[in-house]
Amino acid sequence: MPKSVTSFKDKISDLSFSFRIARRYLFSKKSHNAINIISGISATGVAIGTMALVVVLSVFNGFESLISDMFSTFDPDLKITLVQGKTFDLNSTEFSEIRNLKSVAYFTEVIEENALLRFKDKQMPATIKGVSNEFEKMTRIDSIMYDGKFQLYDGAFERAVPGIGVASILGLGAHFIDPLYIYAPKRTTNINLLRPENSFNQIGTFVSGIFAVQQLQYDDHYVLVSIALARNLFEYDKNTVSAVELKLANSADIDKVQNQIQTLIGNRFQVKNRYEQQESFFKIMKIEKWITYLILCFILLIASFNIISSLSMLIIDKKADIETLKNLGANNQIIKRIFLFEGWMISAVGAIVGIGLGAGLCLLQEKFGFLKLGSGYVVEAYPVVTNILDMLLVFVTVLSMGFLAAYYPVRYLKTKIDAES
Repeated sequence: MPKSVTSFKDKISDLSFSFRIARRYLFSKKSHNAINIISGISATGVAIGTMALVVVLSVFNGFESLISDMFSTFDPDLKITLVQGKTFDLNSTEFSEIRNLKSVAYFTEVIEENALLRFKDKQMPATIKGVSNEFEKMTRIDSIMYDGKFQLYDGAFERAVPGIGVASILGLGAHFIDPLYIYAPKRTTNINLLRPENSFNQIGTFVSGIFAVQQLQYDDHYVLVSIALARNLFEYDKNTVSAVELKLANSADIDKVQNQIQTLIGNRFQVKNRYEQQESFFKIMKIEKWITYLILCFILLIASFNIISSLSMLIIDKKADIETLKNLGANNQIIKRIFLFEGWMISAVGAIVGIGLGAGLCLLQEKFGFLKLGSGYVVEAYPVVTNILDMLLVFVTVLSMGFLAAYYPVRYLKTKIDAES
């Protein structure tokens, strides 16, 4: 048999032997009951820290999922805009191809500009978003209507659907008989200094409904109108848009379609998915999540240092066993591994118990909602979403900290053994 194979088998045998001895030391009764107590305290501290990590990461996942669902009621699957500039012409072969793609279920033309709103004696600036008829099918706008219904044209009059924040500031309500006036500067004429009011386009419309995304950037600033009204107000022709919003077929791969469309229209345009449309918001959430993770890891590291005292006392307690093992032929490396495995196993027991408790608490919170947020929030209870990858990360983190905590007393043991040799 080759020497390398024999050497590998010997290493596996040594590891197996060290693991069995460490497992026996962990679960067997020690000569001093204090060692059992300290080992239990070490495992409990690791378990509590692990449980806290799992719960906190799950709560962050829950909030991220909740907010992502809110945005998905208003944001499209993909949004096409210019890299530089404001508006572009749809009359091109590229956009005709995109419109006819099998993976594209709905193709919505959008004009988005700032304007001034006036209702009775109140005024405010707002973002006017003109959308084509496909917008209602593309989004879940009906599910977030706070008052009235989503209707941009009733066959006789143009209608508007403002956000709940806009409606609150102006004192609007669905189906009020007073019109909402929208003002925008004329793009195609010079400003008349003698009669500045003549430099603005003015359109009156009626409110058919009020939406509530529960996000200030939409609720406090946006008013939805038909794209025909927007083009008339801002003086754009029928092929001009500021964005194209797409809803994909259920079976479509978003990343694949995004890359396909980006290749088709070139670098002059940018194609953003839902995450990229709210990139800054989700980045902030992820930064908060991982900063919290690092803080809890620091606390967990301190808790893991209980393993140092537990292993140190165990080494003293098993001094006679160490001598016996050496007399039976165990080398220094095997003896060090025994106590290193011991520290790892304390961490592993704490990690498994902590992950189990954390996952159990999250499932109970998800089902029964014991912890409440209070009144005035979007949801009554803290949202939680357990993630297998997060749990795996927590488990690896705890084992790594267990290794760091076990390394010091094992290193001390190596120094002592080398001195006695």
